[in-house]
This record gives sequence, structure tokens and C-alpha cells, in this order.
Amino acid sequence: MTVLLERSAELAALEGLLAGSAAGGRVAVISGEAGAGKSTLAAAFAEAAGPRAQMLWGGCDPLLTPRALGPLHDIARQLGGRLRERIGDGSRGEAFDLLLEALDRPPQAARPVVVLEDLHWADEATLDMVAFLGRRLALCRALLLVTYREDEVGPGHRLRTVLAGLPQGLVRRVGLPPLTVAAVAELARRAGRSAPDVHAVTGGNPLLVTEVLAAPAAGVPPTVRDLVLSRLATVSPSAREVAHLVSVVPSRAGPELLGSVLAEVDECLDRGVLTARGNGVAFRHELLRRAVEESLSPVRRQALHARILSALEASDKADPARLVHHAHHAGDTVAVLRLTPVAARRAAALGAHKEAAAHYARALPLAADRPAVERAELLEEYTRAAYHGGQTEALDACREALALRTELGEPVAIGVGLRWMSRLSWWNGRPEQARDFGFRSVEVLESQPPGPELAAAYSNLSQLFMLGDEDERSIVWAERAIELARALGDRDTEVHALINLGSARMHLGDPAGVAELRRAHDLAVLAGGLDDSAGRALVNLASSAVDAYDFDLAEQTFDRILPFLVARDLDGYHRHLLGHRARLLLARGDWAAAADDAAEALSGPTMHGGGLIPAVVARAVLRARRDEPGALDDAREAGERGYPTGEAQFLCTAAIALAEAYWLAGDPVRAGQEAERGLRVAVRIGHPWFAGELAFWKWRSGDKSPAPAVAAAPFRLVIDGDWRAAAAAWTEMGCTYLAACCLAHGDAAATTEALRVFDRLGAVAPARRLRAELRDRGLRVPRGPRPSTAADPTGLTGRQQEVLGLLAEGLSNADIAARLTLSAKTVDHHVSAVLGKLGVSSRGRAAAEARERGLI
Repeated sequence: MTVLLERSAELAALEGLLAGSAAGGRVAVISGEAGAGKSTLAAAFAEAAGPRAQMLWGGCDPLLTPRALGPLHDIARQLGGRLRERIGDGSRGEAFDLLLEALDRPPQAARPVVVLEDLHWADEATLDMVAFLGRRLALCRALLLVTYREDEVGPGHRLRTVLAGLPQGLVRRVGLPPLTVAAVAELARRAGRSAPDVHAVTGGNPLLVTEVLAAPAAGVPPTVRDLVLSRLATVSPSAREVAHLVSVVPSRAGPELLGSVLAEVDECLDRGVLTARGNGVAFRHELLRRAVEESLSPVRRQALHARILSALEASDKADPARLVHHAHHAGDTVAVLRLTPVAARRAAALGAHKEAAAHYARALPLAADRPAVERAELLEEYTRAAYHGGQTEALDACREALALRTELGEPVAIGVGLRWMSRLSWWNGRPEQARDFGFRSVEVLESQPPGPELAAAYSNLSQLFMLGDEDERSIVWAERAIELARALGDRDTEVHALINLGSARMHLGDPAGVAELRRAHDLAVLAGGLDDSAGRALVNLASSAVDAYDFDLAEQTFDRILPFLVARDLDGYHRHLLGHRARLLLARGDWAAAADDAAEALSGPTMHGGGLIPAVVARAVLRARRDEPGALDDAREAGERGYPTGEAQFLCTAAIALAEAYWLAGDPVRAGQEAERGLRVAVRIGHPWFAGELAFWKWRSGDKSPAPAVAAAPFRLVIDGDWRAAAAAWTEMGCTYLAACCLAHGDAAATTEALRVFDRLGAVAPARRLRAELRDRGLRVPRGPRPSTAADPTGLTGRQQEVLGLLAEGLSNADIAARLTLSAKTVDHHVSAVLGKLGVSSRGRAAAEARERGLI
């Protein structure tokens, strides 16, 4: 039985989760620094669980580019069946469903425990699998146990977002702190060593402590490298060669590499240099492997990588990403160029577009001397992978590929390259260049026999006109594209053009547009392989619905499309749409959730163009209302991004954010100028909601012009003086903040209600403005929230927050009273106040609401 020091509480927590999984799935998140003992704890838990659990182990490896779904491949080998048969050929969604099916066991069976180790090295597809399982574990009895290195997961690492998105009621976080001085002393005593300096040298890191104590007794080695090399010195030269070989394999070395040196492998295992892992061997920790690898000369490392590459290729079973890794380090340019497209296409097929792009990016510098056709193909494949992964820097690669196609004199390829230049130019915030490239693409392709490339070029122009609010022209080009695509049997372009057609009609107020966008999504899914179009159809529907204040339609579409985008690694669309959902949540008063969505959208790699404008707008408006630093900077950034596009979806929303931010900052002149700038565009294209909101801010800034005829009714009502009807309209739509803004222009009772809403939402800036206006009008000014509640948008006091936290843990009122040393009657009052402020009717709903809004 494995004996662990100072880990009994953590082991008990895992035991509790295993027992708790009888009523539904649970998630254990084990974190700590490198060498903290995460894998050791997981192994001890597995040993203690015995036959009660079926352990399914999968690990992530520190490859140059991670294997797509590497841990799932490990698990598939253990489970066998359809999952093992289909994981290499089926879609990612099918693999996830098969895994979930395999985990659905009857109550009398051993409980499945899925262990995913080292998620700090995980690929995008694996992180999507974690999110997929986390959202569905409530449906089965499995325990998901994940480990990661805290010191290798920065603030922008996607793992943090995935973990934050797991159902918090099912998650138990288990952190592993360093060992204490007493624990290290006990380990030294057991090892028969007098080592008073061990804790100071190792900082209590269990791995380093173990290595120091296992090293020769002549002093304490100052580094891990010295520790490992001193251990290696105790084995035979042939066994040392095996350790050297294993050190350049970033996970484990299997029988395909070690079949002829079994005696040497056994020696390494007996002397503790290596440890068994699955059907192979590995170093007990990544730090040890790196230490040995770095001790080798560059020439020796390169030769070992070449040897491993040869062996893996001969076995015909290795993952392409592993082959690329070893080919790269072996300096085998020919092999890298041969294997990279295979690995990249495998990753792209699984929806891991970022990994696919990373493969191509690594191969491109090596292809400088390759034939122009081969290099052009690599550049084009990289362009598509980077685009689908939301990496807009692919524009330069696309331009280089186009130059090569021009040099080769291939008109059809040139036309296709011009279309991609058009698309990427738009994503990089260059709409005029996008149109220029789009027309040039059509011109080149119309000189050739009509083909699917020409149909796609027509649809590209349709899309650009739709995005530029020239919807009638968009419809003309869409219908031309659809006619040619159908004649050619080109379903891809037909769906793409249908999306443009539906979007343009929706912009024009034609309800048929909604049905066409939904139909386009369904057609794309049924066709298979059209993930980008399937995503774009509902992205357009959801974002247009938010712009039109059709929040019910938008919410239904968000629920349907956001998981789809995550599962298929369509990161650009996903981040764009999170910004729109943040705008919706702002309007409906869920500001904590809006802040979370905006932060997630803005936490990834740099994106140019308009993709992140919705998130920047949402954050700017939220900060302005809360009177937080950075509000004006965010609003100006929205303008810097949005104004150059000339497109209403970006320009008008940026103008709205700037107008509100300046108005709340006490600069009505500048607020009116920004509102007027956006209003001209909104009126020109006839957008009622943009026109109404911009006219509202222009009116609030002192311009008493009547509302434009096109303005949406709630905005027009308040501008015309009917604040009561306007507030009622907003209330019916669930827009509490805008309702309060209208009430702020009413009588004493209305302004009091407006202040109550502002205070409850945490809208510090508008509340302060309204109180100042009431003083100027000589009216009674209701007192604001006490300091302890002002920062909390729910209005909960500090004590009520404590009560809510205990309530969410399932404690009764009597238990809460005992925990907080309060009377039961006082706790009853606190619980009633909590339910009222959260707007819920039950304790269970209060707990759920608190988790959803991040209050606990």
C-alpha cells in the first residue's frame, strides 16, 4: 500500500468523490507545481479504490505540437470496442459520444474513473473533451480526475476557462502544497539519512526531496540534473543508453522502441531510474526526463531522435504528431515535410485547427527550397487551418501563396487565392481591400470555364455586401452563387450563399431570413465537413438577433451554437459570439455573467478586425456603468476598431459605447458627437435599434431633436416624453437597466425606483448622476447602498453572502446558525433576504443562481 505523507486529506477528498459519484458524476481537479506529487496521489487513490473503480488513464505529452485527443487514444486502447475502432476515423463528436456511452455503467458495476494527466500540455480538442464530459457527468456515475501544473498554466491558458466552465457543484479542487519541514525530516529518517538541509534545498517539493534522498550519500546535489545523473551513474553503460533513449521520448517508450533491450530496461526499473507506465517505461517525472535529455550533446540527441523516428515508422502505429516531433529534432527536413501535412490534416479533421496551423507553421520555413507548387499547397493549407482557428495572421501566408500561384500561371488557383485574400482582409479590419480582392477573384474566375471556384467567389461578394449593409446587392450575388452552385452540385458554396441570403433578408426585416439561416445550418451539418458554414449560419442569426433586441431568439441560438463552436475549435466565431452574449446579458441585467463572457472572449490570442468589438463594447459599457477604471480606454478601443470598418454592426455599437461612456464621465458634448457619428450610419441603413439607441444618447446629451422615424419604439417613446410607456416596454423585454434609465426622467416615485435598480445592479456612475440631478431639482435623495453592499450587484451584505455560501453547501438554517453563532430567527431573516435579493423562491434555486452568477 502506497504511504503518503501530508496527503491524507487530499486522498480522503478523492475517496469522498468516488463515493459521491454513485448519485451522479463528479470532477476532481488536482493541481500543484511540477513534482508536487499529483501522479503519485492519483496512483495511491487508484490503489485504495481497488475493484470499486475501473481506472482509465490518459496523459498529455510535451510534444512540439500536442497530439489531437492524445489522452482519448490512450483510453480507447484500454476500453477497446467501438471507441477504439472509430477514434481514428470518426468525427470528434462521435468519439466523445462513444466515450460517454462507455462510461454509462449500471449501478452494480465498478465506477469508471477517467484520469487525465498533465492537462497543461493538452491540445484544444482534449480541452473540449474535458468541457464535454464536465457538462454531462451528471448523467452518469463516472469520476473525472484531472491533473495539471499550476506553474505552467498562466492567466490566458484555455485550461482555466475550461475549468471555470465546469458545473461547480460537481467539482472538487485539490491543491497539493509543498511538504513541511517535519514531513521532509520524517522522509529523511525513513531513508536512513541525516539531511538537515534537504527542505531548504528542495523547498519541500516531494519529487526533489525523493531524488535528493535517493542520491548517493556524499552530499546533497544542488540541481535535479545532478541528482539524475548521479543516479544514472549507478547503472551499467548499456542500461544508461536505454535511459538516454527514453529521455528523448516526451511521454513513455513502448515495446516498439525497447523490444531488444529488455534486460537493460529491467535494470533501469530495478534501480529506480525509470518506472513502468502502461505497456512501456518512462522517467518518474518530466523534470527528470528533461535533465537527462539536456545532458546529452546536440549530436547525440539528434541521432536518438532519428533512431526513434525510424522505429516508429516501421511499427506503422505511431501518431503523426509524434513522428513530426522526432523528425523535427532529428533534423530530417524531408520527413518533416512528408509527415507534417498528415499530422495537420488529422488534427484538422478532429477540429483541432490551432494544432493543425502549428504543424504547418513549423514546416513552412523548411520548405523554402521546395518546388513552388509544394510550397504553395503548404501555405494554402496553413491559411485555411489558421483561419478556422481564429488566427488572422494567416494573411501574409495567403499573400505568399497567391504570389506563387501567379508565378506558376494557374488562373483558377489565383482566383481562389484572391478570394481567400478577400476573406482574410475582412477579418483583419480591411473591408475596402476585401472588396477589391473579391471583385478581382470574380474577374479572374469568369475568364475560365464556370466551376465551384466561381460560385464561391460570387458568394464571397454576397457576404461582403451583407456585412457592409448593402443587403439588396448581397441578395443579387447570393442568388447568382446559389444558381451556379446547384448546377454544379456544389453543396459547400450553396450553403455559404444561403447564409448570406438569410442574413441579408433578416437585416431587411424579412422573417424568412431566420428560417433560411437555420436551414443553412442544418444543411451544413448534414453534409458533413462544413463546420465553418454550420457555425457561421447561427453566429449570424444570434448576433443579428442581439442587434435587433430579439433576445429570446438570441438566447435560443446561443444555447444551440456555442457548444458546437467549442467542440469544433472554431475559436474566432466562439470569441466573437461570446461578446454578443455579453451584450445581451448586460441588457438583461446579469452583469456578472456579462463580465465573464467578455473576459473570456478577450483572453485569447490577438484578433484584428471586428471580431472582438462586441466583447470590447460590453466591457467598456459595464466598466462605465460601474465607474471602474479603463472604461473610456475600452470605449476608445472599440471606436478605433469599429469606425474604420464602416460596417454598422461594429461602427454603431462602438458609437453607442463611446456615447454612454462619455456621458457617464460627465462629457455630454463628446457623447453627443459620438452618438451623431453612429446615428448617421444607422439612419442610412434603416436599423431601428441602432438608430433608436444612438438618438437616445444624443437626446440625453442635450440635443432635443425629435427621434428619427426609423427609431425603435421604446427609445422613441422616452425621447418624445413618454418615459412611463418607455420604461414599461423595457421592463416587458426584461431590460431592467434601460427601464431604469427611462424612469430616471420621471417623477419622484419613478426616480426612486430607478435608483433602486441602479444600486441593485451596481450601476455606480448612473446612480451618482441621478442623485446629483435630484439634488439640483430640490428633491429628496434616497440613500445609496452601504459600502459593504455597494460592490455586490445583488445588494447582498457581507453576512448575507456568508449565509448564501453555507446555504449552497446544503446546510439547514439551524446548521447555519450554529456555524455563524447566530440565532435561528436571525438566520431565517437572512435567508429570506437572500431569496428576495436574488429574485428566487427556493433555497435550491438560490444555490444554483449563486453558482451561475459566480457569487460563491
